[in-house]
Amino acid sequence: MPTFFERQAISHNVHLNKVQQKAVCQTEGPLLLLACPGSGKTTTLIMRIGYLIEEKGVEPRRIKAITFSRASAQDMKSRFEQFFPSLNQVAFSTIHSLAFSITSRFLKSQGISFTLIEGTPTNNAPMKSQILKDLYKQALKEDCTDDQLQEMIQFISFIKNKMIPEARWKDEALPNPEAVKIAIQYEAIKTQNPSHLWLDFDDLLVIAYEALSTDRHIMESFSKLYDYVLTDESQDTSRVQHAIVEKLVEGHRNLCVVADDDQTIYSWRAADPSYLLNFKETYPDAKILKMEQNYRSSANIVSVANQFIKRNTIRYKKEMFTKNSPVLDIELKRLHDDQAQMRYVIYGLLDLKETSSAAILFRNNASAILYISELERRGIPFYMKDVDQRFFSHWVVDDILNFMRLSFNLERKDIFLKIARKFNLYLSNDQIRKFERIEEAGNVFQLLSRHVPLKDYQIKSLQSYATIYEQMKESRPKSVIRLIREKLGYEQVLQNRAEKFGFRIEVLLDMIRTLEQIAEPFTTMEAFAKRLKELDELTQKAKKIKDPNAVTLSTFHSAKGLEFDHVYMIDCHNGTIPSDEDQRDTEKLEEARRLFYVGMTRARQHLELLTYAEKDGKEKVESRFISEVRSILLKNSKQSEAVTKQVDPENPNTIREIREMTVGLKIVHKKFGEGHIVQLKSDRIILQFGETQKELVIQMILDKGLLAKDSAVQKDLIVK
Repeated sequence: MPTFFERQAISHNVHLNKVQQKAVCQTEGPLLLLACPGSGKTTTLIMRIGYLIEEKGVEPRRIKAITFSRASAQDMKSRFEQFFPSLNQVAFSTIHSLAFSITSRFLKSQGISFTLIEGTPTNNAPMKSQILKDLYKQALKEDCTDDQLQEMIQFISFIKNKMIPEARWKDEALPNPEAVKIAIQYEAIKTQNPSHLWLDFDDLLVIAYEALSTDRHIMESFSKLYDYVLTDESQDTSRVQHAIVEKLVEGHRNLCVVADDDQTIYSWRAADPSYLLNFKETYPDAKILKMEQNYRSSANIVSVANQFIKRNTIRYKKEMFTKNSPVLDIELKRLHDDQAQMRYVIYGLLDLKETSSAAILFRNNASAILYISELERRGIPFYMKDVDQRFFSHWVVDDILNFMRLSFNLERKDIFLKIARKFNLYLSNDQIRKFERIEEAGNVFQLLSRHVPLKDYQIKSLQSYATIYEQMKESRPKSVIRLIREKLGYEQVLQNRAEKFGFRIEVLLDMIRTLEQIAEPFTTMEAFAKRLKELDELTQKAKKIKDPNAVTLSTFHSAKGLEFDHVYMIDCHNGTIPSDEDQRDTEKLEEARRLFYVGMTRARQHLELLTYAEKDGKEKVESRFISEVRSILLKNSKQSEAVTKQVDPENPNTIREIREMTVGLKIVHKKFGEGHIVQLKSDRIILQFGETQKELVIQMILDKGLLAKDSAVQKDLIVK
């Protein structure tokens, strides 16, 4: 009689390797299955479930498979039905679905009802977003933008998923100065009626864990429902989610955790990679298996990606490999500017027979806008994969359009009030209230001057604004945007708001540059506004309907789990991937490297890493990750063997991280000798050598190991 694995090979052409077979058969006790990209983890997981039922005689209803998105749960359910159509269905669900069941029973036992204020709107309670918008406005005295709302939602979700007590909320990175106050008020509003609570999705997790921890009957009821529990994509799981699963398996400990610590990319969303790294501490008797064979990508891509991710230190040691043949070398391209980069990608897509096999990947959503416009113009269909594309409704775009609208009628008080704080006028709340009370109609600048007490600099600014608005009427849209950002002082306002609210100024300025690029071909502001509306509609459509020939546009985050023959990773420069913030923190830098690795491992045959030299006349420094990939490619080439023999051994005290650089630090440069650090800029460093100063690119210094700490070099000299 054929074995289980022989039957699967005959029936479904599924041939599991030795490690996959071990993962299927290791059914008892805790198991951590570390699955490299493209290693067949979903198939292995489904085979394990089938094995439990067919070979171990486990009833399907006694098996719980937990995923962390509805799409993943549905995919696993479909795959199970495909492979085992005659078996009863297993309990596939999301962690939130499980938490909902536990929370419902727990609260019902206490005579408490509840309404969910997230997801589908209800008539019984306001939605979470509206409550937070109202609280934000009360606390900060201004309307809450979509970005600010999202940051508040993420902050509240983060502290709950990390199980951080209220007393320590203030110690976390705050999205705004009143974030803790808003969060406390938000929780109070939801619990103001003790017999009927308002709950968000994160509350379901918190209460579910509380129920399992404090209610013996609830704990017994749910822990006895299942004899085997499996969790997928566990690297994306938060602390409270892990805690719920731990409670669920406390009795039998038959837990299979499938994850890849090298693909942990959601720490900002409270994902807790330490759970995986400390798995043996939680389960001392756990088995750990590593699925290291990649079935997806060519040998060229797998080899480089494997060496690249090894530069991280906070990880399990793994050796990803493949038996696939080499296809194309990874290509590194540095174009002149972002327009040249876009043209390069578009021409590459036009050369493909099937654009559906290609993807354009990026870190920031705004990167997609120019591509949407050009793809549409070229007639290339495209699909937006889970892209949270709020560009066209972003407050910066609204501001620019309102500045323009005011130019058509300077008597529109309603429009002026929307942007009154966005002129570089520093109008106070009192001044704005006095303006609102003016009943007289007329030119808004003149009304403000006549009826509101102003300071001298404000009066002078208003006079210049009137002249600028006359200019705007005769200007092309791109020139109008320039006038707004420079002459009306909008760019300075953005700088101020970025400092006050923690926005990333480079992201805001990039949005304005993108608007300028969209505006380039248009002669009127009406035509420009119409084009923005068309692009918005195109984007919304591309998120819902996928053309069979569509090229995929996706962030690195949303691309996880996908694969394509051709992958273009764009905008690969420092400040983006990794961001400036990433480069100042070792853990964040390692997460950024993991994110880059996720992008690389989406490619089956053809991978291109793209950057450009300048934008708006400002130099762009290529990503340190491209530099790392280049060094791997050089190391792997025969040419590098001869070069390597001539290179002196590296000084162990060579500076390799930006955080090692501090103003005043004494250093020795390989070429210029002894000196010290005078100043650190975003991507450059100023060094003093005697009476000579040198301004150098930080990334080049780090990549080439040009600097060492002075004391270490002196010691070297003494030895010599």
